[in-house]
Amino acid sequence: MKTALIIAAALLAFAGTASASQSLAQKSGCLGCHQVDKKVVGPAFKDVAKKYKGNAKAEEHIAGVVHNGSKGVWGAMPMPAQSQVKSDDAKALAKWIMSL
Repeated sequence: MKTALIIAAALLAFAGTASASQSLAQKSGCLGCHQVDKKVVGPAFKDVAKKYKGNAKAEEHIAGVVHNGSKGVWGAMPMPAQSQVKSDDAKALAKWIMSL
């Protein structure tokens, strides 16, 4: 019983984080070009997570891409810099993406 409660609490905490981060992605304008499960203008967030899985610097890299943009990584369409996104928010988004 105690183990079940701990697991349930952990799942609820994760669900709250995922929801909050998806909210942050919406607020930050990310969902205009990206979706969780499918490619739109840019890659699906799950594809980003898959590409960088096992890379110890993935979250740092993704947060940097949010701020500085990128070119040629996912095709011809560049990702423009999103300098309006606060550094802590970019880090939170990167952590969420890598959790997918």
